[in-house]
Parts: sequence; structure tokens; C-alpha cells
Amino acid sequence: MYFSFLLYRAQKIHLLESEAVVLRAASFNASPIFINNEWHASVSGKVFSTYNPATGEKICDVQEADKTLESLDTGKPFLSSFFVDLQGTIKTFRYFAGWADKIHGSTIPTDGEYFTLTRHEPIGVCGQIVPWNFPLVMTAWKLGPALSCGNTVVLKPAEQTPLTCLYIGALIKEAGFPPGVVNILPGYGPTAGAAIASHMGIDKVAFTGSTEVGKLIQEAAGKSNLKRVTLELGGKSPNIIFADADFELAVEQAHQGVFFNSGQCCTAGSRIFVEEPIYEEFVRRSVERARRRTVGNPFDPTTEQGPQVSAEQQSRVLELIQSGITEGAKLECGGKAPPSKGFFVEPTVFSDVQDHMRIAKEEIFGPVQQIMKFKTIEEVIERANNTEYGLAAAVFTTDLNKAMTVSAALQAGTVWINCYNALSCQCPFGGFKMSGNGRELGEIGLKEYTEVKTITMKMSGKKS
Repeated sequence: MYFSFLLYRAQKIHLLESEAVVLRAASFNASPIFINNEWHASVSGKVFSTYNPATGEKICDVQEADKTLESLDTGKPFLSSFFVDLQGTIKTFRYFAGWADKIHGSTIPTDGEYFTLTRHEPIGVCGQIVPWNFPLVMTAWKLGPALSCGNTVVLKPAEQTPLTCLYIGALIKEAGFPPGVVNILPGYGPTAGAAIASHMGIDKVAFTGSTEVGKLIQEAAGKSNLKRVTLELGGKSPNIIFADADFELAVEQAHQGVFFNSGQCCTAGSRIFVEEPIYEEFVRRSVERARRRTVGNPFDPTTEQGPQVSAEQQSRVLELIQSGITEGAKLECGGKAPPSKGFFVEPTVFSDVQDHMRIAKEEIFGPVQQIMKFKTIEEVIERANNTEYGLAAAVFTTDLNKAMTVSAALQAGTVWINCYNALSCQCPFGGFKMSGNGRELGEIGLKEYTEVKTITMKMSGKKS
């Protein structure tokens, strides 16, 4: 048995746990939930629970639509689930569905009597491990390209947030997919996830989650059958605000870039570098905005921020906040868990943050904004790149030359200019350094799910 949370009230429901010991290629006989277009009981009989993190209570009966499940299971505001997660999921599936008959190779001029062409062929069975912060969207990011390229899938949702993935299983069956094309296996990372990463019958694994776990997956893939690996891992993204930036835009975008999804976002722009002339005013306005942020019931349309995904995540965020205070950063607002039931953390702003502090180095994954001062372009580029991560970054300035110079120098897979978290299913997404390898989305992300075959033919009569 394992537990997952309905976050608003921390309600718990029991879900069947996949057993690693009897996994067989794309047909994981031990799985409890959705295999070969059928719902199965776990061989072990073990179950786990899912909770509402906003109350700590167990979820009992869920008969709502997918967007409601996403809010129940993750605690994110309902409007965000609808307009960001659900709409983004629909767009992603439609985008990759459009690629299915457009995946073609090329012809290559070769010398002498030879003619060469390439084919993009499916990899085979793809293991996909989905994170808890965006379970619905991340399922689409992985299922879409894999299926478009002709692969079969074994997908493991995060144990904290399995409900929307399971609902997608029902939709897949309703849509008429052949049995065995998509198999969904809830379970814990050390059992179900580890089995996917090490199984000899799986040809590729795609994982979104922490850098620590990503290393384990890459190691398991190498020790087994050297399966293909795509990793989208952690981040500590710099957001650079120059004095000539549109000030109102920069304040709001910096706020949203950190606090979106309760700060539980791998691209969160938590390291905010502000040019010295506007630093004090930027801090003041950022604190005002954080104090206005509404925290509470995800189904209240006025709510901007729901709870953290679990009690463990709430505790980690609060521990890192305390480390910031201990190390000498100035706590401007927030910093505590409100007295209400659930896994909430107050919107928190630190100023006078130094690069060596834990809150400036570690991925917090919570509603914690760190604001730092800089003087020169050279200084801020060096400090922005002084991290083991390289997932995303942003630059706010009205000087186009400055924007392009800085964006070219930043070691990040995605750089936004005068915006933040502007993601599109047409554009490749992934990280430098320890933020992962490979790309998701776009044509580049699609090709991650194919093997390229070169075919060379001898042709009599061809001379050049």
C-alpha cells in the first residue's frame, strides 16, 4: 500500500502499488492499475494512499473531470489547473498528433555508385516517470512524442499525485488505443521507478524530477541494457533585472516566476539579481506583491497559491527558510506555515541574500523569493552561471543588445527576455549541466523517441 494526497484538505486515499519483481517488458503483470487496456489488481495486494495536502484527509471517491482531479491531487488552484495544465495538455497532445505522418528521413548525396537515405524508427518500449508538480502536463510531454513515433509506453506517475495519470488511462481505453500501447503503473520510485530504469525489456527511459534521482536512473540504464535516457532535472534559475527594465512588468513577472505553482516548478526564477540603482525599490515592491498574494482553498477562484504537495515538502521548504535566516539573509515577509490545516507555506521574500547561502544554492521548490544586488554585466553573468544547474534563466531590459549579449552568455537551456515561464509545445525544453540531458517538446523532443537508421544502396549506372 502507498499513499497519495488530496492537497487542499490533506485527505488520503489508498492506491495499489506496482510490484517490481514481476515486471515483463511492456506488460507489467504485477501492476495494479492499467495494463493492456484493462484495470488489474496488484499481485501483492499492497496499496498506498493519496491525500489532500490542504487538509491531510484521505480522498475517498473521485468522480470529477481531469482538471478537478489535478487540483485535488496537487493542491494547485483550480483556475490554474484549467487554463495552464489542462489547456497545455490538450495543446501538447494535438501538436504531437500532428507529427505522426510527418516523421521522415532524408536522402544524402554520396560518392560513386551509392545512394543513401535515412529512416526514423520507433525506439520500442519507453519507460516514462512523471513528477508530482505537473502530473497532467508532464504525462502529455512524454506520452505525446512517444506515441506519435510509434512506441509503446510504461508510465509511472509520482506516488504523491497519481490520479490524473490514472484518469488518462481510462480516456486512452475510451479512445480505442490497442491493448498494451499505454500501461500506467502507480508505485514508489525505489520499486516501480527503479524497475523501469533497470529493466532489460525497456529501450528508453524519460524522467522528470530531482537531479539526485536522475543520476540513479542514468546509472541503472547504463548498468542494464544501456537504454536511451532523457532527463529533465533540477534548477536554480537566475532572473536578471536591469535598471532600464519595464519596472512594473519586471516586478510582476519576477513574482510569478517564483510563486507559480506554490514555487514547485523546476524553472522557478528564485535567484533574482537586481541592478543596484533599482534594488531597494524592487525589494519594497516585491514584498508588497507577496503580501497581497492570496493563499488558500484551490477551488476558490480568488486563490493564487495552494499548499505544498506533501508534509515532507512543506517541512523541507520551512527548513531552508530557517537556514536563510540563520545565515544572515533578511527575511522581508512570510517564512512560516499559516495556522490553517494543510501543507501551506506563506509567500516568503528574502533580501540581502549572498551567493554562498543555502537558499541561493539549493533548489527550494517552495514559495521563497531571494533577491540579490549586482553592479555590472560581467559580475551578474559570472554569478548567474555559478551553479551546478542550467535549466532556465531570464533577462529584463529594454536594451536589445544587452538582452542578446547576456542571454548568449548564460549557461541555460532556456532564456526568457522580458517574460518568464513562456513555454510552448513547439519549442525544445531541457537543461545544461546537472539540469539534465536531452530535450522534450518540439521537433527536437520528438526525435528523442526515434532511432535513426542509415540505408546505403549500390546502384549500377550511378557515377557521382
